[in-house]
Amino acid sequence: MGKEERGSNLNNKLSNNIIMKYLTPIIITAALIAGCRDKSGEADAYGTFEATEVTVSSETGGRILTFPVAEGMEIEEGAGIAVTDTTIFRLQLNEIDAGMNGIRAKVSSINAKNDILRQQMQNLNVNIERIENMMKDNAATRKQYDDLTGQLAVMEKQIAANNTEKASVAAELSVYESKKAILTEQLSRAYVRSPLKGRVIEKYAEAGEITTAGRPLVKIADLSVMKLKVYVSGAQLGDLKVGSECTVRVDDGDKDYMTFPGRISHISEKAEFTPKIIQTREERVILVYAVTIEVVNDGTMKSGMPGEAIF
Repeated sequence: MGKEERGSNLNNKLSNNIIMKYLTPIIITAALIAGCRDKSGEADAYGTFEATEVTVSSETGGRILTFPVAEGMEIEEGAGIAVTDTTIFRLQLNEIDAGMNGIRAKVSSINAKNDILRQQMQNLNVNIERIENMMKDNAATRKQYDDLTGQLAVMEKQIAANNTEKASVAAELSVYESKKAILTEQLSRAYVRSPLKGRVIEKYAEAGEITTAGRPLVKIADLSVMKLKVYVSGAQLGDLKVGSECTVRVDDGDKDYMTFPGRISHISEKAEFTPKIIQTREERVILVYAVTIEVVNDGTMKSGMPGEAIF
């Protein structure tokens, strides 16, 4: 091989080394960028949305008089859902009111008797004072004085007896008042009201049906704040904290997503699956933990809808 040919090969090797020296970092950087782009489109966890659901039951039995709600209806907290038959309660309340009026009449009669006795006692005191003055002049006898003071003592005992009877009647009135309070509470429970603001998602009865205490009437869901329950591995768990912000997204067509801000409200304290007695480092990531994310709902999310979380 000639000197010129050997020199040409040497120049080619040097050129290739220089090209690889500067091209390799570019290739690696491009690959990393491509890898990051591919990875950025992936979610960190997957799950389904859940809503806070409450099953509202009747607290009293009887015929359902009114039941104006329908499935899909928006309902405010405290709004009326249904009214069960209140006839028995109202009749019992009327009976109690009549008994209480009778007791109040007894109390008024006792008070009137005491007023008469007090007036008579006042008159006796005037006569006793007059007799005392007459006795000083020997114009009245001791017997007249004793008779008047004896009558006064009898009236005082009559008033005391009346007050004892009055206390007994008042105690009877308090019993009626307690019964009335119980019936009033039972009557109020015949009016079924919504415990939260939400939407009626299921209806289990209709107006005119006979219901019993504890029988479900409707199911109401609070859809204003949805809960996305996802599962993460043990490797991800160390980076998550209750109260941390994250991104939640749902499908928008075949390829697009709709994103919403979320907040981690709960992280499970234990794995969902029973671990083996002995685990390798690689096997530990198989264990998954439930994470609940709260998301303010604008009407897009529904119960059971799949969702994704990006931490």
